[in-house]
Amino acid sequence: MLTLVAYGPKGEHFWQRVLPVSGTVVLGRSNPEWSVPWEPFLSRRHVELRVEGEKVHLRRLPEAHNPVFRRGVAIEEEVLGAGDSFVIGQTLFTLTEEVVAGPGESDDRAPVHSRTITLQELEPVPFRDAPRRLDVLRRLPEVIRHAADEREGLARVVDLLLAGIRRAEAVAVVTPENVLHWDRRHSRAGRFVPSRRLIHMAIRQQRQTVVHVWSATSSTGSNAVTMPAATGSTLYTLQGTFDWAFCTPIRSESCPEWGLYVAGHFDGGRLPWEGELQEDVKFTELVGDIYAALRQVQQLRERQGLFRRFFSPAVLEVLAGREAAEALAPREADITVLFCDLRGFARTVEAAEDQLLQVLQRVSAALGIMTQAILRHSGVVADFLGDAALGFWGWPTPQPGRIREAALAALDIRGQFAAVAADPQHVLHGFRVGIGIASGRAVAGGIGTAEQVKITVFGPPVNLAARLQDLTRRLGVPILLDEPTATALRQAGDTAAFARVRRLARLIPPGLTRPLTVAELLPAGPQAPLSDEDITTYEAALDAFLTGQWDQAYRLLHRIPPDDRGKDLLMEIILQHGRKPPPSWSGAIVMAHKS
Repeated sequence: MLTLVAYGPKGEHFWQRVLPVSGTVVLGRSNPEWSVPWEPFLSRRHVELRVEGEKVHLRRLPEAHNPVFRRGVAIEEEVLGAGDSFVIGQTLFTLTEEVVAGPGESDDRAPVHSRTITLQELEPVPFRDAPRRLDVLRRLPEVIRHAADEREGLARVVDLLLAGIRRAEAVAVVTPENVLHWDRRHSRAGRFVPSRRLIHMAIRQQRQTVVHVWSATSSTGSNAVTMPAATGSTLYTLQGTFDWAFCTPIRSESCPEWGLYVAGHFDGGRLPWEGELQEDVKFTELVGDIYAALRQVQQLRERQGLFRRFFSPAVLEVLAGREAAEALAPREADITVLFCDLRGFARTVEAAEDQLLQVLQRVSAALGIMTQAILRHSGVVADFLGDAALGFWGWPTPQPGRIREAALAALDIRGQFAAVAADPQHVLHGFRVGIGIASGRAVAGGIGTAEQVKITVFGPPVNLAARLQDLTRRLGVPILLDEPTATALRQAGDTAAFARVRRLARLIPPGLTRPLTVAELLPAGPQAPLSDEDITTYEAALDAFLTGQWDQAYRLLHRIPPDDRGKDLLMEIILQHGRKPPPSWSGAIVMAHKS
């Protein structure tokens, strides 16, 4: 009879149900008996499990909103047996032929003998079966390295320990609160229940390998064997699920409070206290050390990979040559901030209410374009705000060309979205972006703990870049610049090679009292939407508009190509007031509401 066991992301997330000998059950929220309460990605009817003897035919149901994974690959149908697993969301489902110990369950028998084994004791212990043990240790790095995920890595460690310790009946990776993974040499050998007392003593109290041998008085089994105690004088009887077990802590920050638990029976009435048991402990210590080192290296690589998502290669090179804490320390600096928001996202979500996972994939693709452009142009990715990305330049070291790089990144993003907009088959077809860029003094750096660092930036340029991004909706242009950024680009010697800047309007955004002069960033070259003459004409019209010469501004605006959206706001204001400025005209357009 098969049992379906579910393990969630937390230790208390544990669930198991015995499958019928034959018949069909549906895994999903609509059936309380076959629902997993902690899993948000489980649909009302997600998976059909049809049991035929020792095989289970899995079928993802049409109404399931989220995929089912097996070995990292999405599946629709699969035939499973004992030991096979599948994943939905953050939950691992495993088929087993036995009932599994849940969190908190323990073998509570008091040990007849308890012994702590130190590393110094193990140093002189030789391996009598050295070739086999060394072969297992040799294979360990490669086996762990090719594991698809952490769960598969734990399963491989358990398998290798069973291969290396011939007398072990069961092996597990444990914490004081949970069994992370376990397996038995014989699948029909019965239920595996570890000793929480042993685990707690080894991992939290002694922090060394602890061996327990159990007595008859506290056991409930029937296979009693009389054995001599470790001292060689007192007799006691061993019964129960296991005759002996030891727990070896994994001493590494990469595996906090983890341990390797090995258990077995006595062979032929002989107490294996010395000899083989010491070899088994030494072997387990070596496996634990190697696994911890591999896991630590893997975490460092993942951390470096995470940094690559936020830092350009140039910034990573700077960080590599300094102490991380010093390099990431928050500091005030001259910063240029880019805020990029995805247009059309809310409508897409509303229209695809039943396909949110596909929408998420589209948004991830959009954010990927934004972040890659920021990193490609030597910026730092500070944050994701829903469907928006925040990047900045000028930290961790000063960047004299920060404004130029930010402008290049913005034009890069605009160009890529313009390209996919023309392709109806592209996943980002129909999406547009609005970008705001502002420059000034701000504080940038890492905040949080050593394990959880978030790179952030805050200060006036961040708020202004967000406002400018929002104003792109009202002004009908993709990229807006604040005045310091626009001025710096105009004064730069090489800007004309890749961009054009036109002063667009003088505004008082909602929530502000002082007017802002905003400019539009446009691409240069053959794909430029406006010529240099068009920009000169528009800026002449803007000067006339600011000084109240609205008839002249109106005539000049009509010379701009009709498909230019940037002139629409001035035209709208002029026409609303009958081509005459109001008596209190100051040149600034008051934006009465957020767009």
